[in-house]
Amino acid sequence: MAHEYLTDGAEIYRESFRIIREETDLSRFPDDVSRVVARMVHSTGTPDVAADIAFTPGVVAAANAALRAGAPVLCDSTMVATGIIRSRLPRDNEVVCLLRSPEVAARAAERGMTKTMAAVDLWLPRLDGAIVAIGNAPTALFRLLEVVAETGVRPAAVVGIPVGFVGAAESKRALADGDLGLEYLVVHGRRGGSALTVSAVNAIASTDELTNTSRQEP
Repeated sequence: MAHEYLTDGAEIYRESFRIIREETDLSRFPDDVSRVVARMVHSTGTPDVAADIAFTPGVVAAANAALRAGAPVLCDSTMVATGIIRSRLPRDNEVVCLLRSPEVAARAAERGMTKTMAAVDLWLPRLDGAIVAIGNAPTALFRLLEVVAETGVRPAAVVGIPVGFVGAAESKRALADGDLGLEYLVVHGRRGGSALTVSAVNAIASTDELTNTSRQEP
């Protein structure tokens, strides 16, 4: 049985983003954020996710500048860390996930916290000016806000898109409504996850996609 479908990769790519821009309301986003949002829609197949995205206007520029300066990307899970495309990082930036560190397990047990919270504590020497990518653990995002408030050390930008039924919506709301003045990108509500988070970071990291307006796709 024969099926008619596109087989040219470049054409599939162009058609995907044509549909995304046709079906997604991107009018409220600055140009650089709009390109990132289009990538996030692409990763989920759901244009309505754009309605739940909240951001600071300078988040993409701040994150991209930090990456160009060599900042690390601090990830809450191995899935997020694995999904970041190293070839897009402008300075061979370090991608850090500490969940498998023995020190993380010991700290979590000692302090009665999740491993992702313990990993955030261990980010501290690298946190100043870093990009934070949280796609799975609401407790990691809550703990990040606590660490920033307690120490004054500030990441350059936070892509905070944890997924789940317990604490996910609340942690993202705490980031967006807080008074820490952080640059952020979130998807409000329960939706989130590694794919959304990684798509945002990869889009931010790709200079061509953020600056080349001659391309049809973001």
